[in-house]
Amino acid sequence: MEDLEQTRLRLCDEFATITGSDSAVAQCYLAENDWDMERALNSFFEADMESVFDVEDKEEERNRPLCKRKEVDHPEKTDDAPETKRRMNPQNVHCIDLTEEEPACSSSTSSKGNEDDEGDSKLSLISWNVDGLDTLSLAERARGLCSYLALYTPDVVFLQELIPSYAQYVKKRAVSYLFIEGNEDGYFTGLMLKKSRVKLQKSEIISYATTQMMRNLLCAQVTFLGKELYLMTSHLESCKDQATERMKQLGMVFQKIKEVPDNVTVIFGGDTNLRDSEVAKVGGLPAGVIDVWEELGKQEHCRYTWDTKTNSNKTVPYVSRCRFDRIYLRPAKAGPRMAPEHMALVGMEKLDCGRYTSDHWGIYCTFT
Repeated sequence: MEDLEQTRLRLCDEFATITGSDSAVAQCYLAENDWDMERALNSFFEADMESVFDVEDKEEERNRPLCKRKEVDHPEKTDDAPETKRRMNPQNVHCIDLTEEEPACSSSTSSKGNEDDEGDSKLSLISWNVDGLDTLSLAERARGLCSYLALYTPDVVFLQELIPSYAQYVKKRAVSYLFIEGNEDGYFTGLMLKKSRVKLQKSEIISYATTQMMRNLLCAQVTFLGKELYLMTSHLESCKDQATERMKQLGMVFQKIKEVPDNVTVIFGGDTNLRDSEVAKVGGLPAGVIDVWEELGKQEHCRYTWDTKTNSNKTVPYVSRCRFDRIYLRPAKAGPRMAPEHMALVGMEKLDCGRYTSDHWGIYCTFT
């Protein structure tokens, strides 16, 4: 049985791990909130982040060009725009359709470009842990995410490590998407559906009863151009020493996949924090489920989604290269079978602030 001191030390360690802070900050927030972890986390995120996007919005308001209606097609570049430009409609800055923006990083490759081709029967998807817990350059990194969404115009987006202010920032600019959140407080996952191509039937949040890190499974039953899909995203328990809880959560993901009717295609994506040995320990992938990266030939250039050798957002005294972010597909048994066509990593260009959009690379996939 833990005594009071041990319990509080453990809570401080968990708080520091989740928030990326130190034990002194953890102790301060926990003590102020009667050592209630959820209340302390909410207090930390609200206090630390509200001002970041308030400043961003004020700067955007101040730098907004005053253009007449006839000039909207060719707005002037604002002072704080990235070198490769961001095109915004100055008359509707609070409801920006991402398909109208240009990317902040134009060196990414994409066969889709900025076209919203509703006749295209291919499904496109991005899954990305956006590291909303890292407050450094967060507003510019959020703009970076929006630019990548504008570049690739994915039909479905899975996001992990969102915080309320980050989610609000993206929703404000992503009017062509329906945004579903995995929680309202702390940090959480999100699911975005392109309104013109993906229609939501219903969504649900499945709790992980024994998580110590506020994790859950966000699911959505949708139709894509008339075809039924079941979409799932999650951020499984972090850190090497949480393998038991992480495998338990993975087992819940696999069980949910099995429960979906065979005539419905299932796609799961997210930051799994998995090691290959852990997948093997839970019995491997269920029958009919494929790992998209493996199915496409285990291409080395998109193996590591967490790569401290290349990504400098986190200053760590070691090199860590892991395939934490994964996409699983279970095609429907009836009718045309969905199959993965292409996979690439995104977010590998530095932003003007000198940092990447996230400490993780995002995954971009297309399915036929």
